[in-house]
Amino acid sequence: MSLAPCVVGVDFGTLSGRALVVRVSDGAELGVAEHPYRHAVLDRELPDGTPLPPDWALQVPSDYIDVLRHAVPEALARADVRPEHVVGIGTDFTACTVLPVLADGTPLCELPGLDSRPHAYVKLWRHHAAQDQADRINKLAADRKEPWLQRYGGRISSEWEFAKALQVLEEDPEIYDRTERWVEAADWIVWQLCGTYVRNACTAGYKGQFQDGSYPSPDHLAALNPGFAGFVTDKLDQSIAPLGASAGCLTAEAAAWTGLPEGISVCVGNVDAHVTAPAATAVEAGQMVAIMGTSTCHVMSSDQQSTVAGMCGVVEGGILPGLWGYEAGQSGVGDIFAWFIRTGLPADYAARAKALDQTPHEYLTDLAARQKVGEHGLVALDWHSGNRSVLVDHDLSGVLVGQTLSTRPEDIYRALLEATAFGTRTIIDAFESASVPVRELIVAGGLTKNALLMQIYADVTRRPLGVIGSAQGPALGAAMHAAVAAGAYPDIRAAAHAMGKVHRGVHLPDPDRAAAYDRLYAEYQLLHDYFGRGANEVMHRLRRMRAEASA
Repeated sequence: MSLAPCVVGVDFGTLSGRALVVRVSDGAELGVAEHPYRHAVLDRELPDGTPLPPDWALQVPSDYIDVLRHAVPEALARADVRPEHVVGIGTDFTACTVLPVLADGTPLCELPGLDSRPHAYVKLWRHHAAQDQADRINKLAADRKEPWLQRYGGRISSEWEFAKALQVLEEDPEIYDRTERWVEAADWIVWQLCGTYVRNACTAGYKGQFQDGSYPSPDHLAALNPGFAGFVTDKLDQSIAPLGASAGCLTAEAAAWTGLPEGISVCVGNVDAHVTAPAATAVEAGQMVAIMGTSTCHVMSSDQQSTVAGMCGVVEGGILPGLWGYEAGQSGVGDIFAWFIRTGLPADYAARAKALDQTPHEYLTDLAARQKVGEHGLVALDWHSGNRSVLVDHDLSGVLVGQTLSTRPEDIYRALLEATAFGTRTIIDAFESASVPVRELIVAGGLTKNALLMQIYADVTRRPLGVIGSAQGPALGAAMHAAVAAGAYPDIRAAAHAMGKVHRGVHLPDPDRAAAYDRLYAEYQLLHDYFGRGANEVMHRLRRMRAEASA
């Protein structure tokens, strides 16, 4: 049994939450437990069967509380750590995941009569149905020459707070009127733990357009919709705390949920990607961390402040104190691979994988790994869930060029792997062209287990790939911030040097393959600009036709 001080990090992901018990002195991971969300992602219908339109993605907030009830006690038991040795708890969340609540934090979907109203639920990060609102926000900001717009690469996303809130106002005014607080889930879960609502600096800056001490002005919001003028003052504005600060102490109710001692420190909320950077010891300028899972988020701190095309945001101190924190991302990565397995794997391939005691992913990866670069004759665009960076357009869609009657599933699978690597290179090129150097690339997340994918990324980006030394990067980062909030370390850099984990140079680029990928990447760029920069609007026309037919 460990008697050393420990902290707990809880990572709230897209489909489940994970709790990790970590020793404060050295970051040793003593126990982990995962609890799946009972309702998963609501993208077709509500729990009562109410249908949802295309591009919706909702969640049920009680699923998050269930993670605290189940995963935290289980992780403690597996760690063989007594609760009294835990000094703090930290959390991270997907973002922008946001929900409407009453002034006491009660989610609107839990109120009588509102369980059949889609806008009363949590809007998950991948809810993309507010694209029209985002387009109008961007056009108005550009017309007014709003200075904050350039901090987001010239366009804000339909995923962010303002677009989603404006959608609620315009599609369900009653729900909007009953919303007393429009809250990031990252802050809501902390509110449930300690009874105090405080906004974290990360989501406020990256997802709430909080720049240089203020949000977009009331007259800007009124120009979007007169009823939106008071959104910030009436529903959004709240005190903002820096990352690693203590939001309060664990309440008796939350102590009963988690099995942790009442009164321990509860750290201010954070975002899963951003909190992973210090977990991978990426605490210096120019160290980019790509957190690869269902989607990929690229975060990097720099001593250079610049306008980088298509960034999700640049926020002073948004990741680490004293540096500009940049965020970029790809809306679909692991989701794309999973979609292909789900919809494109022939029965005989599935049978062969089973006979070899392999998963379909492992089987296709082995087949794809036997190919030379370009052997499949394909190139794909990785926009099956839209494009977050650098085009910031979630109405874009996937493309596969070069199929013939001899194209095999492993060919397509490899082309999709390569497409996501090309998307990451596009993001790196955007940084470099804006004089923000990317000196190192470190990869985290579940997809690091696919050695072929990692080697493709090294070859395509022409950079050595480091790999985080933890399978639970976000939870580890949340625990490290909890240690800072509890006073065990003076700041997150000190915590990172003691508790963080990284293996550098695990995958090295091969010059010959890299040269071959340069040729494929040039084809990717041609398709990227043709479909993504206005030369051919077919994707948008098809999206409108689908929406009309669905309506």
